[in-house]
Amino acid sequence: MKAKHILMMLAVSLAALAAEKVFTAKDFKWSTVPGVKMETVDGKPFLIVDIPKGEVSKKQNCAVAALDVEAIKGSLFSVSVKVRGKDVTEPSQRHNGVKCMVHYVKDDGSSTWPGASIPRGTFDWRNTGLLFWMPPNVTKAVLLLGLQDSAGHVEYDLSTLRCVSSSLAEDNYIVKYPERVQNTPPLRGVMSPRPERFKPSDLTKLAEWNVNLVRFQICRHWAQIGSDTDIEEYDNWFHKCLDSLDALLPDAQKLGIQFIIDLHWPVGGRVESNEMRIFYEKKYRDHFIELWKEIAARYKGKSAIWAYDIINEPKNFQLLPVGYWEVQKMTAEAIRAIDPDTPIVIESNMAANPTTFSYLPSLPLDNIIYQAHMYYPGQFTHQGVFGSPTNVAYPGVIGSVTFDRAELKKYLEPVRAFQLKHKCRIYIGEFSAATWAPGAEKYLADCISIFEEYGWDWTYHAFRESPVWSLEHEGPDRKHIVPSKDNPRLRVMKAAWAKNQK
Repeated sequence: MKAKHILMMLAVSLAALAAEKVFTAKDFKWSTVPGVKMETVDGKPFLIVDIPKGEVSKKQNCAVAALDVEAIKGSLFSVSVKVRGKDVTEPSQRHNGVKCMVHYVKDDGSSTWPGASIPRGTFDWRNTGLLFWMPPNVTKAVLLLGLQDSAGHVEYDLSTLRCVSSSLAEDNYIVKYPERVQNTPPLRGVMSPRPERFKPSDLTKLAEWNVNLVRFQICRHWAQIGSDTDIEEYDNWFHKCLDSLDALLPDAQKLGIQFIIDLHWPVGGRVESNEMRIFYEKKYRDHFIELWKEIAARYKGKSAIWAYDIINEPKNFQLLPVGYWEVQKMTAEAIRAIDPDTPIVIESNMAANPTTFSYLPSLPLDNIIYQAHMYYPGQFTHQGVFGSPTNVAYPGVIGSVTFDRAELKKYLEPVRAFQLKHKCRIYIGEFSAATWAPGAEKYLADCISIFEEYGWDWTYHAFRESPVWSLEHEGPDRKHIVPSKDNPRLRVMKAAWAKNQK
């Protein structure tokens, strides 16, 4: 499908793209390094990357092309291209490997590297791409295709390369709320354990901490690719999760704790690009909406249910006719037809990343709460979680950036701007730092102070889900975590929950 037609359909779900500029491979001048070459096959241009196993290095074995920053800054920018690979080795760092990436530099000297999610090993031709907001203060930007920290053979069909710069139409929708929601003070709580682990006795502990909000995650097979395609089997599991929630509601009602129902892992799971299958296959998308209609009918009018969180951490790495926003819009409308009163939570792109609020359109519905997640910088919050380096302290310097409260606040600016523009309620559904992260208590305190300054609801990730994030454990590293009834992180959180009203 041509990029222009994709954009025309996407305009519905991105609240109208005002204008677009399309760039193809012939618009770029490419520079290459040994092991990377340009070839013409049957009249079509290809980029071929061949790196023998003995020559793997941390360096980028990529073709690089400069982007015209004057033409693309301050826009929604997308890259799409077909790629295939053979015997691509696993890199030492998960963000490396096969590259379809943009590197841009802003006028303050800071750099960002948005990139596509591409598999390793051997894979046939597939579309890949990325989608992000190109800030208006960009001074330099380049496109990179190739390998980093991996060996193998990779081919890019440059005849399919499309870079699209799209400006967004004005979006001035002001969200209105019923009096009950408008007058509810900020809610402060936790992410729940998996449904099968969540016991009524857990609520007693949360009430002791003065928690008044729980994001109930309907989740399994986290981060797996290709799971949950058996609809009947998924439904059996899904209904057991709802039964678990039902068992918690009476005690929650007595203790003054409300739930956000979070369909954390949708039917169809995720495809190889790490995007959700419901964005690609109508069968799963339709069933996903039917499940939400069932939830709405089942929990309509129940005071212990605060909101419906439609989809957790959606990701669109490329422009799609029915993507993360359109699916949430369709689902919200279906819920509203059944339950007009319960707030609905909408998440932004790229795993509810705060930066994506720069291009998030408002939903033309009222009583909508907008959600972001806060794991910045990931080198600190997730240190040691995916084999990344540990002993990264907060506050401190990572690369050339000093991470402190001011930097966290700067990172959250797109969310704050969205809140002020649309007069909407903001919810930070997840924020955390690994148990062993040096200065984790300071990080949590700074995050909370920003949330409180802006009047945002929030839930800590996570309660009794994993020792990695547990407030009831402590230790210097992953191998030496022990139970703890009192530690600096828990004290910070309990002081914050003490502000709750029930």
